[in-house]
Amino acid sequence: MITFRYVRWKNLLSTGNYFTEIQLDTSSNTLVVGENGSGKSTMLDALCFALFGKPFRSINKPQLINSINGKDCVVEIEFDTNNKKYKVVRGIKPNIFEIYCDGNLLNQDAASRDYQDHLEKFIIKMNHKSFTQIVILGSASFTPFMQLSAADRRAIIEDLLDIEIFSTMNALVKERLSTNKESISTKKHSIDLIQQKYDLLKKHIDEVKLDNEERVKDYDSQIQLITSEIQVLHTEISNTNVQIESLQQLVKDKVETESKLKKITKLESQIEANISKFKKDISFFQHNDDCPTCKQKIALGFKETELANTNVKVNECENGLKQLNEKIVAEQTKLNSILDTEKSINNLNIELAQKNTSLKSLSKNLVYIESQKAKLVSSKTTANKEENDLDAVEKELDSLRKDLKELIDEKTYYDVAYNLLKDTGIKTKIIRQYLPIMNKLINKYLTAMDFFVNFNINESFEETIKSRHRDEFSYANFSEGEKMRIDLALLFTWRQIAKLKNSTNTNLLILDEVFDSSLDTVGTEEFLKLIHEMGSDTNVFVISHKGDQLFDKFRSVIKFEKKNNFSQVAK
Repeated sequence: MITFRYVRWKNLLSTGNYFTEIQLDTSSNTLVVGENGSGKSTMLDALCFALFGKPFRSINKPQLINSINGKDCVVEIEFDTNNKKYKVVRGIKPNIFEIYCDGNLLNQDAASRDYQDHLEKFIIKMNHKSFTQIVILGSASFTPFMQLSAADRRAIIEDLLDIEIFSTMNALVKERLSTNKESISTKKHSIDLIQQKYDLLKKHIDEVKLDNEERVKDYDSQIQLITSEIQVLHTEISNTNVQIESLQQLVKDKVETESKLKKITKLESQIEANISKFKKDISFFQHNDDCPTCKQKIALGFKETELANTNVKVNECENGLKQLNEKIVAEQTKLNSILDTEKSINNLNIELAQKNTSLKSLSKNLVYIESQKAKLVSSKTTANKEENDLDAVEKELDSLRKDLKELIDEKTYYDVAYNLLKDTGIKTKIIRQYLPIMNKLINKYLTAMDFFVNFNINESFEETIKSRHRDEFSYANFSEGEKMRIDLALLFTWRQIAKLKNSTNTNLLILDEVFDSSLDTVGTEEFLKLIHEMGSDTNVFVISHKGDQLFDKFRSVIKFEKKNNFSQVAK
């Protein structure tokens, strides 16, 4: 059982920079009153924020800080459970999240999410949804059990019955089942590989046991043929090298010939240029009697002399050009011969490279065939060793098959456990056992509140509601007051089940404005009777606007008021 001792807060919503503290274990029933906006419901937000890091109402975390002071928002809550005293401190600006057990701060090395998970799963054993169904029934930011999804309803019931552990166990089994499947797959792969190894080795041994003489003769024949081809290639390569050396002697004058041809060709161009110039001069004297520059008449004797001299020069140049052309032809012929020889050398080099490649290939093949022959010859002597190796592989194969069988047997157990632990297994059986008790309690509390219907929920947490006349209804068919009676009946039922299971059993029950709108006078009276009958181990807080009507119904009263724009408990 969790016994909440006190909660206190400062700079939370409209509360100022001083602690407001509410004792949670001193009175069996307490009325909390105050004007709208005085801060009555702040205690709900303080409780939820301290335990779960989020308020009861739909308020963003930054909005929880008092807008005037703007910092040092702190909430503290103290409670006892499992013979240990706990205190949780949570704050904003700066961010604080501390859990104390018997005065000692718990290890904070883990991330805040893990820290919160530890608080919910191992200390209070409630999450936010369960807390707001078992401890708090409010009018704001509260979704009644009957309006929750089937999954959320189931989660709350599992928390109540303390069977969520089966979900954790199922997750572990699922993880191990996945690992087991991977191990089976790996083991099967290993078996396949070893089986292949065994088959190949056995095939080899069987081949070794056969008569290998014909295969040896065949290898000898191949070796003889390749050896002969290698000898021929060696001879051809040697002859080709001699040819190349001989031809290389013929091309050694290539550079000199190219240089000489270049000079002669250049000289040819110069002579041709001179001839062209001389012919232009001859043409000038033949077609001009006057100087085009000074306009004077050219003397006939001078013209004839120049023409005669220039013609002589042209004849000399043309004769020289003819001789030079003969030299060019000779040198070009020589160069063409050298280039043809080079081409022959290149072809011989290509042929030589091909023959060398063939030689390497033949030599490599010869080595391979000789090694195969050697293996074949020695295989007879190694047969016994290989048979021993085969025995070892067979033993390894047997061992792997044994391991595989164990893994498959293990998988069978995991499959059974997984089916037992999933939602339709053990959990459903336990829920099915408690459903009659739950339904009986729900109807008991409905009757106590003067609401005479037959209310039942099934293992899928769907409701069936029948009137005295056997008419069927759903939760949505009823008025707000009738829905509130159903919500209260469910709340009391969950608390009673929690007591039976000693799982989420707690002293604290807070009802926010349940009397203010939905319950009529009769319903209120009947409900107050239920509150007073809950026992000394329960501390009920009722938040209401109807203080004047309810003061005399409660043992203690807490009044909230606003003073200087800050909420506080009235003294």
